[in-house]
Amino acid sequence: MERRNFLKFSLSAVPLIAAAGTETFAAAGATHRVLCCNIRVALDEDEEKGVGWSSRRDICLKIIRNRKPDIICLQEVLKSQSDDFKKYFKDFQLIGFDGPEMDAHPTGYHGIAKNPILFSKKKYELLTAGTYWLSETPLVAGSKSWDTARARHANWVRLKEIATGKEFRVINLHLDHVSAEAKLQQLKMVIEESKQYLPEFNQILTGDFNSRFDSPVFTKAREEGWKDALETLYGQKEIGFTGHAFKGMKYEKAAVGGRIDFIWYRGKVKPVAAEIIRDDIGGVYPSDHFFVQSDLEIL
Repeated sequence: MERRNFLKFSLSAVPLIAAAGTETFAAAGATHRVLCCNIRVALDEDEEKGVGWSSRRDICLKIIRNRKPDIICLQEVLKSQSDDFKKYFKDFQLIGFDGPEMDAHPTGYHGIAKNPILFSKKKYELLTAGTYWLSETPLVAGSKSWDTARARHANWVRLKEIATGKEFRVINLHLDHVSAEAKLQQLKMVIEESKQYLPEFNQILTGDFNSRFDSPVFTKAREEGWKDALETLYGQKEIGFTGHAFKGMKYEKAAVGGRIDFIWYRGKVKPVAAEIIRDDIGGVYPSDHFFVQSDLEIL
């Protein structure tokens, strides 16, 4: 889809209103702690295996809370899970679940899984927010293109830090898990949409990209000045894996899995700390993904 056509659509869019075994690099100064968490949809089949949301919910919420985040970007969230986060994080605003639904299937993995963003109401003021679908018809809820296996979307919020008045934008997504062309085009679309803002405007892009760090999916992002926080601090290399099928560090496919969850940034942003969160409680992991954390300075 040509950028000018997409911008025409997007500009007219209706806004949507520490555990053992993990080393934490807490940053001093005025930083913004961002967590990217694929929490795994609540599935009946997982309940049968003993790794369902009912057995992980409290662990997931506690592990995220213990990290003392300012911004939490989630993937694979059903309504019941969204409601759990709203109840647990009372000082946070959740944006990006209400609105047009993904498809007509009420249950299972085809349920309405979304990518909401939570942010501290004490630290930030919400300026505006929105959603668009990663397809050639971005304003058609549930629309699909490029042989994507499922409808995918991006949520975004524009925030102002109350203490400093500094503004920035956070985009959260989940790329397709099957079609290589879909992943390429979906991220390209997000990168093009973000160019509505001047290069120096601060933006953060989080999500499950279903792509390793050296994938051509990220070529466009790097060309347009986007940087990955972990790469900035540790180099452009395989830093670790994130998907682990509830097995943690014992995951047998770790060598070929790699990291697929990222926190990217653009503009006057400086990462001062970043890590893959490998926390568990009593040997139980909060998800089938390790979460990712970055402490960012907005300059």
